[in-house]
Amino acid sequence: MNIIQRLLELRDEKNAKFNARLIPTIEPKNILGTKIPVLRKLAQELKNSDERSDFLSQLPHQYLEENLLHGIFIEQEKDFGSVISKLEQFLPFIDNWEVCDIFSPKIFKRYPQETYQQIKIWIKSSHCYTVRYAIGLLLSNFLDQEFKPEMLDLVAKVRSEEYYIQMMQARYFATALAKQYEATIPLVESKVLEPFIQNKTIQKARESRRISAETKEYLIQFKK
Repeated sequence: MNIIQRLLELRDEKNAKFNARLIPTIEPKNILGTKIPVLRKLAQELKNSDERSDFLSQLPHQYLEENLLHGIFIEQEKDFGSVISKLEQFLPFIDNWEVCDIFSPKIFKRYPQETYQQIKIWIKSSHCYTVRYAIGLLLSNFLDQEFKPEMLDLVAKVRSEEYYIQMMQARYFATALAKQYEATIPLVESKVLEPFIQNKTIQKARESRRISAETKEYLIQFKK
C-alpha cells in the first residue's frame, strides 16, 4: 500500500468539510480531512522508508494532506542543506495557509545565521506562500535571543495586496510587540505600515494575553 492509499484509508469526511470552510483556496474534493496528529504518526512510521524518499520527489501533489505530510517529512530532516534543498523544491507548490504554517524544521534553530540569510531571499519571492513562510520563520525563530531590529524593517518593507501575506505581517508585529516591545513600538507609533496591517497588528496585540492592559489602551490611538 503506497502513501496515497494510506491517506485515503485515513480520510475523515466530517473533518474534511470543516477544513474546506477554513481553507477556501483549496477545492473541497482535494481535502481528505485526515487530522494532523494522524499525519504526524504516519510520518513517524514512514521516517526511514523508501516510500518517503519517493514521495518527496513527486510534486505537485493532489491532496491537501499530501502537502501537509510533505511539510512534516521536511521537518524530520537533520541536515541543513537537505532541508533547504527540499524547501526550494516544495515552497512553489504551497497554495494555502495551513500547509505553509504547519512545519518549521528544528534544524533551523541550530543554524540561525544561515537560516536568516535564506529568509532574506525567500521574503523577496513573488510567490505568496514563500513570503508568508519566510515571515512565519521570523516570528517563530527570531523574536527571542536571535532577534535583530533590522528584521522588523525586513517585514515592514514587504508590499503585497495578498491577504495571507498581510495577515502574517500583522501576526508578526503583534507578537513582536509582546516579545520586543521597545524595538517594535516606534514602528506602530510612526504609522508606516499599510492601514490593514497596522490595524490588524493593533487588534491582535489587544487580543494577546502577553500584553498589558495599559499597553493595549495606548495602542488604540495608532489605528489608521
